[in-house]
Formats: sequence, C-alpha cells, structure tokens
Amino acid sequence: MSPRLALCAIVLLAIVGGAVAIAWGRSGPERPHWEGHGIKPPDKDFPLPEIVSGYWFRTKETQAIQDDDFNNPGFFAVEQGEELWSKPDGAAGKSCASCHQDAATSMKGVGAAMPKWREALHKPVNLEQQINICRTERMQAEPWKFGSAELTAMTTYVRFQSRGMPVRVRIDGPMAPWFERGKQLYHTRNGQLDLACASCHEKNYGRNLRADFLSQGQSNGFPVYRLRDQRLVPLHERMEGCIFDVRGIPYAPLSDEFLALELYLAWRGTGLPVETPAVRN
Repeated sequence: MSPRLALCAIVLLAIVGGAVAIAWGRSGPERPHWEGHGIKPPDKDFPLPEIVSGYWFRTKETQAIQDDDFNNPGFFAVEQGEELWSKPDGAAGKSCASCHQDAATSMKGVGAAMPKWREALHKPVNLEQQINICRTERMQAEPWKFGSAELTAMTTYVRFQSRGMPVRVRIDGPMAPWFERGKQLYHTRNGQLDLACASCHEKNYGRNLRADFLSQGQSNGFPVYRLRDQRLVPLHERMEGCIFDVRGIPYAPLSDEFLALELYLAWRGTGLPVETPAVRN
C-alpha cells in the first residue's frame, strides 16, 4: 500500500471510530426521561421491549412547544392545508372538499393507517402519493412536487385529523412483501460509517449523539417541525438525511424502497398516537 493510501485508511478509520464513539456515548446533557412512557409491543417477537415516541427523548422545552397549539410552528402548515382543502384547482374545477367534504370527519383515521394498498397500482401508497393521485385523477390538476410547501401542508393537515389516534397499518396480504423489504432495509448497513437504521434506533436509543439523544426513530409525528431546520420536514426527507448522515447514497423520496421502509417504520410504532405536527430538535 502506498503511503498516501495508508494515510487515507488511517483517517477513515479515525472518522468512523470517532463517529461511533460519539453516537454511543453516555455523557453529555441531561438524559431524557423516556423510561415508563412507552407502550407494550403487540407480541413477544417485536423488536423493541417497549414502544416510545420521540416526544419523550426531547427536552421539556421542546415538548412544551409541541404541546401548545398556539406556539407550535407546525400549525402554520395545518392552517395552510385547511385553506388548500377548500380551494378548487385543476381542469375539473374541484377541491378536496368537493369529494371529501369536512376533513375532520372524512379524514379521521386515514393518517394513522398509511401506507395502504392500492389495487389499481398493485402497490401501497403513502399519504403524499394518495394526495397527488386525487389531484391528477379527480381534480385533473398537476401533482405537487415532493417537499413543496403545498404537499407538505396538505399531508400535515390530513394527518392532523388523526391526531391522538393509534398508528395501525396492515402488513398482511399483498402488503407482506413490502413489509419484509422494509424490514430488510431497516437492518441494512449504509455508507462509510457502515450503520443501519437499527444501529441507532433499535440498539442504542436513549444514548447521546453529540448534544442530542437517539430516539427509537418513530414516525408517528411526521411531518415534524424541526427546530434546527425551522420548517416542517416530511418523513422521506428525514430518512434521506439519515442516510446522508452515515455518508451513504439515499434512495429517492417516494421511491419503492422508502415506501417499504415507511411501512416498516409505521409498524414499529404500532399503537403510538399520531402527533402530527410534532416538534423535534
């Protein structure tokens, strides 16, 4: 090995080792009090001894922001989504309300059960995809781009109608292969740091990562308002960011891979209440 390659190898090992040491560290800021705030898993083969929302891994100050609907900045998106719900768009001259009337009634429980199987496509769809299906097929409108203010606001508004309801997704029947694919992806190591989702969120939750704490990586609060980003972040963007963080190449948002992973994440949070819009660091 040349001296230059040897030096690169040493540097890479130092980076990886340092990152892992930071991730699994136990010192740092006051530890979150998540113990005792979880719910029992649905069966003895569940991968977690208890299911705990990311809410309990946040500081009291962050929790207070989420708890106050007037102070929670994610509610700007809820209000924007409410306006879009009744706004006609597209060649058909329809709005969401034209078909679904009052969202508080028609959308109750919808966000707690996504992704769902869609027979016409022979695959599951998540909430963002279903919104765009309604726009293109019923409203004859252009689909909203992933990450756009409109799609994130509508996703937040629809999921908000299920706030407090337990997450419950189907993983049987035609959903089973997608669930197994998501499970495989969750345990697949990625990037230069050679870490899987499970490395952090299953084996080391509750430990500090630099100045923050690792949660179980539950998805019951998405889209979430991230204080670091000062905006709402969709789930697939956060999964994309996690893979970037381990210096890997992420899948595209709304890809089949991320859709399968979303299904598995939802199942891992079975029984947790929907918190949308949650607030996280």
